[in-house]
Amino acid sequence: MEEKKGIPLIWQIAIGFVLGIAAGAMVGPSIKIVEPIGKIFITLLKMLIVPLVFSSLVVGTASIGDPRSLGRIGGKTIFLYLATTAIAIVIGLVLGNFIQPGVGMALTDVAKAQPKAAPAIVDVLLDLFPGNPLKAIVDGNMLQLIVFALFFGISAILAGEKGKPVVAFFDAVAETMYKLTGLVMMVAPYGVFALIAVTVSKYGISVLAPFAKVIFAVYVGCALHAIVMYSGLVRIFAGRSPLWFFSGAKEAMLTAFVTRSSSATLPISMRCAKENMGISEKISSFVLPLGATINMDGTALYQGVCALFVAQAYGIPLSLGAQANIVLTATLASIGTAGVPGAGLIMLTLVLTAVGLPIEGVALVAGIDAVLDMARTSINVTGDICVASVVAATEGETLKD
Repeated sequence: MEEKKGIPLIWQIAIGFVLGIAAGAMVGPSIKIVEPIGKIFITLLKMLIVPLVFSSLVVGTASIGDPRSLGRIGGKTIFLYLATTAIAIVIGLVLGNFIQPGVGMALTDVAKAQPKAAPAIVDVLLDLFPGNPLKAIVDGNMLQLIVFALFFGISAILAGEKGKPVVAFFDAVAETMYKLTGLVMMVAPYGVFALIAVTVSKYGISVLAPFAKVIFAVYVGCALHAIVMYSGLVRIFAGRSPLWFFSGAKEAMLTAFVTRSSSATLPISMRCAKENMGISEKISSFVLPLGATINMDGTALYQGVCALFVAQAYGIPLSLGAQANIVLTATLASIGTAGVPGAGLIMLTLVLTAVGLPIEGVALVAGIDAVLDMARTSINVTGDICVASVVAATEGETLKD
């Protein structure tokens, strides 16, 4: 879909963000006239969540294939992808709690924005499984929806030939939802303009100071995840140094940083894995494309930071149970949201909904999303190559020195 005047959508959003700040500061309270535009954008985002997440997860799960035939390689790959994603979210939450980027913004009184009562962790685990999937869909219970979609996708593959039309149907639904997401995201620059303009007019220009903390937290978190997690995995399981790993993966990391697209970087990732690191085609051709679909370490870390940022900005405390809910939701959702246009904001909307935070908070980070997207996409791709090298080494392959 072509973007207006040749300007990439992400920069259109950034322009809307900057213009909204200027309009809110100069025009003042009368800018409230544009508030309905922001509300329409938020409503459209809500409209996307259930069909987009469900169809994407069914197709994403089905693409993995029959779990019984995945074998050793598939099991290792999926486990590592989900484990590193969960750890990335935890890092994001720790940094969000430590740096506290949203504290002091006071966008609304606690009395006006009460979160859902956070259940105990055991209750969260028990509540994963829907007694009535249709009720979960209608109620927007995202954790139950995600779990049902995972089981549904796996069952469609186990059904064999009879299940193929089901997968094809949801594949068509998913593709349609991707196009619809693209249409909705075309409204994003105007929605972000309206939401930020009204926010600045109401709370003043000082409301913007915490954004630097959000960028700092995400970049520090991505660096920590790469240096500690990826270097540790490569050292322990592949017996190679961090310098070896980052030197071999640097072209893909830089390409992902510049293009902000895991899919566009995939050919570079595969070349780096095979030529620079000596990973066989058997491993790289399975692990890397799968990673481009389900591995979102950088995006997951971003969710942790931004969810806490939004909670702090609105003065809403998040208990340990609520933060565990974020880890579960973002980890499971990562299977189905990679490659979706506007994936970062859509996934953030999902996470905020799951813990009862105002999804108007997505407008707070939309304007700096391009800067955050570069870091998180680079980490997504780096994680794919890390897992490929670990799986190859544990399968007995000799990696290049």
